[in-house]
Amino acid sequence: MKIIYIYPYFGTPKGGWSTRVYEFARRWIKEGADVTVITSPYYKSDISASGIVDKQEIEGIKLIVVNSPDSNKASLPNRVYNALKFSAFALYYSMTLNYDVIVSSSGPITTALPGLISKFFRSKKFIFEVRDLWPTGAIELRLIKNPILIKFGLWFEKICYKNADLVATCSTGMQEGVLRVWPYAKTIVVPNSSDNELFKRTGDTPDDFPHEWKGRKVFVYTGSLGLMDDCLQILRGFIHAEELDICLAVVGDGAEKADLERFVQSNNLDGKIRFFGLIPKEEVVRWYNVATASFVTFKNLPVLHTSSPNKMFDSFAAGVPIIQNTMGWIRELVENEKCGINVLPEDASAMGKAIDLVATNSEIQLLMAKNAARLGATSFDRTHVSNLYLSGIREIYR
Repeated sequence: MKIIYIYPYFGTPKGGWSTRVYEFARRWIKEGADVTVITSPYYKSDISASGIVDKQEIEGIKLIVVNSPDSNKASLPNRVYNALKFSAFALYYSMTLNYDVIVSSSGPITTALPGLISKFFRSKKFIFEVRDLWPTGAIELRLIKNPILIKFGLWFEKICYKNADLVATCSTGMQEGVLRVWPYAKTIVVPNSSDNELFKRTGDTPDDFPHEWKGRKVFVYTGSLGLMDDCLQILRGFIHAEELDICLAVVGDGAEKADLERFVQSNNLDGKIRFFGLIPKEEVVRWYNVATASFVTFKNLPVLHTSSPNKMFDSFAAGVPIIQNTMGWIRELVENEKCGINVLPEDASAMGKAIDLVATNSEIQLLMAKNAARLGATSFDRTHVSNLYLSGIREIYR
């Protein structure tokens, strides 16, 4: 079976971005599939291109890298232009390459175009992978305000679900969102997952670990520092926390980073909170090695409560409990599995109390850590989830 995977943000552990497609593809190849990924350089990944299109190969994964680089720091017109450029090249390859199944991973939702066209004109099996609910997210974040664009986006979303042979969602919340739009869609839940091999604890300490933090309880936040992440909730929690021997390592980058740094400075939190920027995934592991707990936060919008954040699965792989503020499936998971602490969105006092509890009660922290590791090794193990996905693909291909 030959698979084309359209995903503009491909990266390996050498970069500072999600490795979901890399990990799935290399496992599918071991199971006998032939996988070609059409991608582009992303400023957080380790992939680059020389020329307009660059063909590469990594661990048997064939890469077609379209030189249309994206960054969440870029202007909206620039991002739209690069998304359309990428989709145009992806469309060309979807019409010319030899393959059996095409997977279009959204967002941006424009990645669905090659999948739809290949289904209509070449009768290929089309899988639409939903990593976020679009345009709902853009509407709730008020990134799209024009009523005509909103109407068009909702129409196109329905077209994608209606014509996909399989819709692969990253959470049960996203699955429910898809079925609200098109109740007849064939769906499968393929969450982001835990790379247990990568996150095996080695005891290594980060190279840039501050000497003055030695002996303190270390908390970590890893990932995007964008509008939807609303990491300010974490920083406010540290103001409310009463425990003194605590610190926070913020590992990542994004449009809100400068504002967060200014907040730390203006509230005299420099001794407790530091920003370590964008680092390779392999180095992120070291921060989890020293972590007491990690944070999963999002802006309080319904669509974001359906998220399936990589940082949570990394935390599980490392056996580190989470402190999180979403109100959907993750909240239920934490409550049922006792793998962390739920707090209400925008409740700095509750965030501070959660920090204090994990920092001062080693018995509770160890229990939550054990449960987090169990989830990472079972339900969310990358190989287990990869096989689940491949089984779904094979089922529609038969």
